[in-house]
Amino acid sequence: MIKDLYNYRELLKNNIKKEVRGRYKGSILGILWSFINPLLQTFIYAIIFPLILGHVEVHYTSFLIIGVFAWFFFINTVATGNKAIINNANIINKIYFPREILPISTTTSGLINFLFSLPIIIGFILIDRVGISIHILLLPLIIFIEYILILGIVFITSSITVYLRDFEFIINFATNLLFYATPIIYYISSIPSKWHWIIKINPMTNIIGSLRDILLYHNWPNLHSLLLAFISSVIILIIGLIIFKKLEKNFSEEL
Repeated sequence: MIKDLYNYRELLKNNIKKEVRGRYKGSILGILWSFINPLLQTFIYAIIFPLILGHVEVHYTSFLIIGVFAWFFFINTVATGNKAIINNANIINKIYFPREILPISTTTSGLINFLFSLPIIIGFILIDRVGISIHILLLPLIIFIEYILILGIVFITSSITVYLRDFEFIINFATNLLFYATPIIYYISSIPSKWHWIIKINPMTNIIGSLRDILLYHNWPNLHSLLLAFISSVIILIIGLIIFKKLEKNFSEEL
């Protein structure tokens, strides 16, 4: 697979460019929407949830913006990745190329959009007087872990959706539920301890927690949590590749 991807690297590169440009094609604000949506969500949560939770941290807005932007990277890329194969049916039926290029292109374009948003996140934590520390050096590693997690999920969903079109709606429903099982707008400490294990087996919990450790709290991430997130993401990626390779044989017939 790696050899095929290398041989078709120009196609992969061009497809990533197409995905990045096409995501907001026809939109007046274009790529700015990748900033506007999470920013609006952050402002809404920053107004409403302090009223609900009662007491929040001094830097609650920074707490929110880190979680919300990381979540939007996840949810938007998975939602787009669901249709990575279906949306390219014409190409699949005409020429041969490694089908893995399509999920990889979608996920990588989502990563690029997220990287564009990093200055917004950094700007907010500076305005909020949180500052930056040496711990930010681990930022690329944590982003990479989230990337391989999303890529594994996209491999699974994009291939299954070819055979079961309703699977797209199942995934959208599941990710909406996952939002509430991820400490994006609330603190883990606000949840009864008996439910902590459910939240902590969620890879996104450990990824967002690690991002907050290095950007907000200026600590090194908990090694156990980061390792758990990495191992979980790698396992999901391997499972995703196995499922994808198994199902890709009949893509042309199903499309």
